[in-house]
Amino acid sequence: MPKSKRFKKVSLTQTKKKGLETKQKLIEEIRSCVDNYARLFIFSVENMRNSKIKDVRNMWKHSRFFFGKNKVMAVALGKSSEAEYRDGLHDMSKRLLGNVGLLFTNDTEDEVLRWFEKYAEPEFARSGNKATISVTLDEGPLNQFPHNMEPQLRKLGLPTLLKKGVITLLAEHKVCKEGDTLTPEQTRMLKLLGHATVEFKFELKAMWTNNGVVKDLVSGKEIQPNRTTKVAAGGSEGEEEHNEKEEEEEEDNEEEDDDDDEDSD
Repeated sequence: MPKSKRFKKVSLTQTKKKGLETKQKLIEEIRSCVDNYARLFIFSVENMRNSKIKDVRNMWKHSRFFFGKNKVMAVALGKSSEAEYRDGLHDMSKRLLGNVGLLFTNDTEDEVLRWFEKYAEPEFARSGNKATISVTLDEGPLNQFPHNMEPQLRKLGLPTLLKKGVITLLAEHKVCKEGDTLTPEQTRMLKLLGHATVEFKFELKAMWTNNGVVKDLVSGKEIQPNRTTKVAAGGSEGEEEHNEKEEEEEEDNEEEDDDDDEDSD
């Protein structure tokens, strides 16, 4: 059946799509930070949690964190040596792969590396994580849980029963085994038992300094800015313009000589 010309899809959501203005604002803010901060770090986060990120932001109020689409952040830094905002930044944009972010700071390299190496917060695992410990519950009463949680525990796979108002495990139950991929039920059970088996932490991947030097923090290799190439390119352009002007002058002189020859005839 053909659709009516008056048929229109009407979105009932109140949220607006992030358009070009939002992307442009992000690009401008990143470039402003390039001008105002001495160092830029690319980092990744293991076991990302928004609440933890907020805590780190508060601890680093003197610096700026950016999380955005890698393509937009790469445009802000410059994808090539010709388009880069400052010397060396195109080498940083190549490293914007996967779930990564940017940190702008005036702290020294040693201060930043030392702080993030020490910083790690225990966190509860999520579905898909690998179990780092083995957990088994023995048969008998589970006094750590109130009686009204018995139906919930049964839904999570535990063979339980209420005996005189106390949740009782009817048989030994293995919650998880080390190395197994955790299911949603297992992660929920580990959280109820209070086992925080993963860590929220940062991994610093690369550093750029405002003198144009890029350092790979995984291998320790440094990349110097390729200023000589740009100077040479600029010189060749100047030579081409100079040669074009000389050719134009020669053509004008030839035309004047031809006019003189015609007048003499």
